[in-house]
Amino acid sequence: MRRREFLVAIAATFLSQSVWALPAQKNRGELLAKAARAQLGVTTSYDPSYVRIAYPNGDVPRQTGICADVVVRAGRDGLGLDLQKLVHEDMARHFDAYPSRARWGARGTDTNIDHRRVLNLETF
Repeated sequence: MRRREFLVAIAATFLSQSVWALPAQKNRGELLAKAARAQLGVTTSYDPSYVRIAYPNGDVPRQTGICADVVVRAGRDGLGLDLQKLVHEDMARHFDAYPSRARWGARGTDTNIDHRRVLNLETF
């Protein structure tokens, strides 16, 4: 399995286990995997740079990003989830539960980057 396909499979598995709040849908895992696979050949450049993006539904250019961006896009495209908004709202309520302060020295939430950090997505 090629590296990109492996990363997409990991992302799809992670996000499919994180959508417990959605109404039960028979094919949501398939929709999520299809949306993640659709990024093969599109998201071709790794760029972990901090970027100011719109909120809600913000994104860096689709041709670039990090592994978490693939997860965020798959959730948005395949299931209509805005992880940027969902993570931000949860972090605003439970900031101390997230690794942002200890790991990155954050003093509060940041809608530009919080959802792009794998450790925050794992916590969410």
